[in-house]
Amino acid sequence: MTRTQEILDWLRDSDPSLRWQVERDLLGAPPEQWKATRARVTTEGNGATLLAQQGEDGQWEGGAYFPAGFFGSPESEMPGQPWTATTWTLKDLREWGVPASALGDTAAKLDRNSRWEYDDLPYWGGEVDVCINAFTLGTGAWLGADVSALAAWFPEHQLADGGWNCEAVEGDSVRGSFHSTLNAVRGMLAYEHFTGDTALRDSRHRGEEYLLERRLAYRLSTGEVVGSFVTDFVYPNRHRYSALAALDHFRDAALQAGTPPDPRLAEAIEMVRAARHADGTWHQGRTLEGRRWFDIDAPEGQPSRWLTFLALRVLQWWDAAR
Repeated sequence: MTRTQEILDWLRDSDPSLRWQVERDLLGAPPEQWKATRARVTTEGNGATLLAQQGEDGQWEGGAYFPAGFFGSPESEMPGQPWTATTWTLKDLREWGVPASALGDTAAKLDRNSRWEYDDLPYWGGEVDVCINAFTLGTGAWLGADVSALAAWFPEHQLADGGWNCEAVEGDSVRGSFHSTLNAVRGMLAYEHFTGDTALRDSRHRGEEYLLERRLAYRLSTGEVVGSFVTDFVYPNRHRYSALAALDHFRDAALQAGTPPDPRLAEAIEMVRAARHADGTWHQGRTLEGRRWFDIDAPEGQPSRWLTFLALRVLQWWDAAR
């Protein structure tokens, strides 16, 4: 057996939330096979575990972005934040391919019961943080909630350089952020995918151009790498930017539009190639601190099934177009 086949077998021997994507995107399995695997996400493994934790009010842990009672608790003094509240859990379920039908009337329940910790704002209206709003836009579109007002928020808050920045709300920055901009364009792409509404496309393209001008990694002003986070690959990345996470978005966007890879992705692609270890896998980076429902992927420094899958999928897409 070749090393490549060993890695593919290792990837296939995984939770259904990953396995169906391996089957579809790396193994070229027929639709009936990977769709059958995807259907298992709701009934076994990680997806089923998260679905079982939902409260009667439609929320997870009784809160929108943080668990109920988090602020003022001993946990709030610890590093990181919990990743167990509604927004984070729904983001995982959406990205794992759970059908909206498996969530029943969750959209309506959240409309009635969930409020943002910031100013007690209604859930589907979003709040003031672009990353939070991006997650909510994509998830709302997936669940069929009315997020039209939230969609209009993105062009209105886009900065002059084409990016977004979570710190802009406090007036602390007028420049885009790699992290915030990637989260914004990913949410906008999900919105278009689930609703078919192309109203945000021009704004999204401006945000993507912000990243492409910087070749996904470099300061426009100095040409230096913007930060070590660019090559610190981690899964789940939650809100954190990396060259791999950005490439994953540009692959999604290109496939949705039927366009080839932009040549300006080349240096980021080589960063991904260079991060491959001698064992043929990509290893888990610096994981984000904070309580979670369970460990989704490998510990820091260990071979990561999710990162290996994402890296191989991006490289396969890029190489096929060459």
